[in-house]
Amino acid sequence: MSQPPHYLNLMIDQPKPAPLRNGRFHNDPPAPHLDEGNSHLKMLGKFLSPRNKNAVPAGGIPVVPVLPAELEARRNVSETHLYRLGHSTILMKFGADYWLTDPVFSNRASPVRWAGPKRFHAAPMTVDDLPTLKGVILSHNHYDHLDKPTIKRLAHKVERFITPLGLGKYLQNWGVPASKITELDWWQSHGHGSLNITATPSQHFSGRGLRDTNKSLWASFVLRHKGARIFFGSDSGYFDGFAKIGAAHGPFDLTLLECGAYDDLWPHMHMTPPQMMQAFHDLGGGTLMPIHNGTFRLAFHTWKNPLERISELADSHGTPLLTPHFGECVTLGAPVQPNPWWEGLR
Repeated sequence: MSQPPHYLNLMIDQPKPAPLRNGRFHNDPPAPHLDEGNSHLKMLGKFLSPRNKNAVPAGGIPVVPVLPAELEARRNVSETHLYRLGHSTILMKFGADYWLTDPVFSNRASPVRWAGPKRFHAAPMTVDDLPTLKGVILSHNHYDHLDKPTIKRLAHKVERFITPLGLGKYLQNWGVPASKITELDWWQSHGHGSLNITATPSQHFSGRGLRDTNKSLWASFVLRHKGARIFFGSDSGYFDGFAKIGAAHGPFDLTLLECGAYDDLWPHMHMTPPQMMQAFHDLGGGTLMPIHNGTFRLAFHTWKNPLERISELADSHGTPLLTPHFGECVTLGAPVQPNPWWEGLR
C-alpha cells in the first residue's frame, strides 16, 4: 500500500492544528486579548500618563558590528553560530547555510516612518551586508516582527520563506514569488537544506490593521540540525502549550524566549520573566536566551527590567543564561559566561 502524504502523517501523529473559525484563527485554549477586568479606556489612560523616564536608554547601547567577510569566513566552520541583531531578529548559521528570524531593520516598528516605536540602537549590520540566506522564518505579522521595507530589500537574497498559515499573502503583495513561500500550520514540519523546521503553537494574535485581526496564524518554531535542537519562541503568553511542545520535541539545546513588552493589561499575550522561566522548564530548555527586549519600547516597564529580572531568576534557578551583546557571535554548545552588558547603562 502506498504511503500517505507527509502532511497527513503530521496530522495523525501530532496534536491538532490551529483552530480556524469564520476565516479567523484562535488560540487553543482560548485566551482574551486583554484582561477581562481592564478596558481599552484604562489602557489609553496608562499610555497618556507620565512616561517612565527609564523606559528608553539615556545613552547608547553597545553593539558589535557584524562584518560580511567574517560571516563568509565562518561558512566553512562546522559549529552553529547565532547573532542577535535586535529585538527578535536572529541570524543563525547551520552548516554553511544562514537563516534569519523575524527580520526588522527599519528605524521604527510601525506602519509609518515618522511615528511609532523607535529603535534604541542601530542594527549590527545592514540589509545589504546580510549574506545570501537559505531561509527566513517569520512568526507572525505584527510590525515588530514583519517589516515590509526589510522584506522588500532582502527578498532577492532569500531562497525560502517559512511562515504560519495566511502570512504568505503579505509577502506576495510585497513582491516575493509564491514559489519561495512555505506556510505551515501548528505541528507541521518542513525540511529545507540541512534544517528541519516545525511550526508549534504560541498564545498570541495577529493583525496589522483594523480588518485583518487573526486572519493569519502566529507560531513558535522548533529548529533541528544534525541532532541539535533550538526553540524559537516568538511572542506568547504563558500556556500549557509549552509543556506539550517540550513533550513532543524537547529537550532543547538552546531556547529563545520573549522577555519584554509584558504588562498586567495584557497578561495573556506576553509573559512576565517568572512565566518565561516556567515556560523554559516546561520546554526542557537547556540554555536560555531572552529575546524581544532592548530594541523597541513596547510596554511601560523600564528598558532594562526584562534583562535584570530574568538574570536574577536564572541565577536563583541555576539556569545557563545567554545575554550576548547585539551583534556578538554565539556558538551553540560553547560554555555560557555571564554577560550583564546593561549594567551601568541608564
